[in-house]
Amino acid sequence: MFEGRMLLAERSKYWWVELLAGIAWLIVGWLVLRANVTSLATVGLLLGVLFIVAGLNEVFVATMVGGGWKVLHWVIAVILLLGGLWALIRPVNTFFALVSVLGLVLLLEGAFEIVRGVASRAENPYWWLGLVSGVLLILLGLWVSGSDRIFNLQARAFLVLFWVGVMALIRGVTAIVLAFAIRRADRALTPA
Repeated sequence: MFEGRMLLAERSKYWWVELLAGIAWLIVGWLVLRANVTSLATVGLLLGVLFIVAGLNEVFVATMVGGGWKVLHWVIAVILLLGGLWALIRPVNTFFALVSVLGLVLLLEGAFEIVRGVASRAENPYWWLGLVSGVLLILLGLWVSGSDRIFNLQARAFLVLFWVGVMALIRGVTAIVLAFAIRRADRALTPA
């Protein structure tokens, strides 16, 4: 119990970092939802950063595992780092590459949400929300992939911009609320 309070007190010193992250996410959401060339570049740059972070994570994992898995993690790390570098150099092209594979991305995200929802059944009473959202994402992915006449490149681009923008806004608001919850918890623990 005492260790938990110590960890919370230590983390609560940096509540403002979460606040700044939330503000940054709100700015990203605003840039993306403007639906202009800046929006396309913003999404491309976000993908570049995501790929580089994922590549660095794979490098870290590769140093921890042994055998044949080590080689696989190094290969994945190189691919992700090269993809991230390309995305940072050509962000608009990266955005349109994402748009062209939107159906596949939605299918994979839906499958991930279903697995995460079902895996968290024991700890989370709202696990079924992940299951429902995963099924909806898979249905949307199948619809987008199967209807090229309805979803041309421009319609897919607007769908990606809307999706990324709304997710960034939600992440920003969540981070700001979390920052103030951490700050309030610190004040409750600190004797007056």
